[in-house]
Amino acid sequence: MPGPLEGFRIVDLTSVISGPLATMILADQGADVIKVETPRGGDFTRASANRRGGFSASFVNNNRNKRSIALDLKNPRGLEALMAIVAGADVFIQNFRPGVAERIGVGEEAVRAARPDIVYVSISGFGHRGPLARRPVYDPLIQAISGLTTVQAGSDEVRPRLVRTILPDKLTGVTASQAVTAALLARERTGGGQHVWISMLDSVIAFLWSSDMGSQTFVGDELPQQAAQSFIDLIYETSDGYISVAVQTDKQWRGLTEALERPEWLDDPRFGTQELRQVNIDDRLGLTQEVLKTNSSAHWLARLEAADIPCVPVLTRNQMISNEQIAANEVVIETEHPDAGRLRQARPAAVFSETPTPTPRPAPRLGADTEAVLGEAGFDAAEIGALREAGAFGSGAA
Repeated sequence: MPGPLEGFRIVDLTSVISGPLATMILADQGADVIKVETPRGGDFTRASANRRGGFSASFVNNNRNKRSIALDLKNPRGLEALMAIVAGADVFIQNFRPGVAERIGVGEEAVRAARPDIVYVSISGFGHRGPLARRPVYDPLIQAISGLTTVQAGSDEVRPRLVRTILPDKLTGVTASQAVTAALLARERTGGGQHVWISMLDSVIAFLWSSDMGSQTFVGDELPQQAAQSFIDLIYETSDGYISVAVQTDKQWRGLTEALERPEWLDDPRFGTQELRQVNIDDRLGLTQEVLKTNSSAHWLARLEAADIPCVPVLTRNQMISNEQIAANEVVIETEHPDAGRLRQARPAAVFSETPTPTPRPAPRLGADTEAVLGEAGFDAAEIGALREAGAFGSGAA
């Protein structure tokens, strides 16, 4: 049974993380994603560190299930070939800085001339308008300007902190994949395509608002700064490691006092209600930490689980891949790559009962599918040979 997006073709001019992750999600769900790369090295992440067999971990982890074509878009014949491929596509997606796509001939007007009902997707850093729109951008800059670094710090009064993963890039990829699916659904209903704009900045701000922007929600009653959260996170040290414990409800609070054998906390006026426990969060978490340090992780996890308290061990990346819950979900899979060898990756997160996704195809060599895709676009062998002679596409080397 094919994936739910079987039959949709996506022409993908994105590189690095946000765009390639978005299109990989769609490819995992069955879409035919044609990754268009420059013959001069291809996607920047092909050259990233941590490589085997000519492939970087970053590239294989964001580009499986795709086909690669290597076209020189500075060559008029290469651009002509791209538009012939676009004519048979449903989605065109690029993550150039605003203005670049138009300059190189792949802006919305040019693409829509080849396929009028196409879904055209633009991914950017700061957005497609405004004073920063055309500025270069990397993930830390978005964390900084979005407010995420101060959220991560816990208070506006302390030094801002970066989240130690490229959250804006990856969140933008997930947001973009959902938006593409929504636009395709709208096209099925109306018959018309549209332009979808997605920025890293917009994605992060929308993401933060559901839980971290309460101080700015009530117009006219904004708080002057983000109220301090706890300066103690929910990672607790035990005598032999670390665990995470999270308590929200009154029932869970009572269970925690029983598991930790601290019944006096129930009579403490600082912790009498859920609101008071939040106001006095540092005191509450500090007391919890002092108790948990007195015994092992296994000891406390057993007691906490018996009391139905949300808790888990803190795992390293090495430990995570063999954890029994991860194994039960079958979330970590192993596949063979013809050049990079045996790979371990996360399977697609969404599981479909009626349209399951097949075993992933490996990330492609640079330009490996150029001639096949050109053939599907209507070029015969002689025309493909002429394009090759004109320097319109690359050799297909890894």
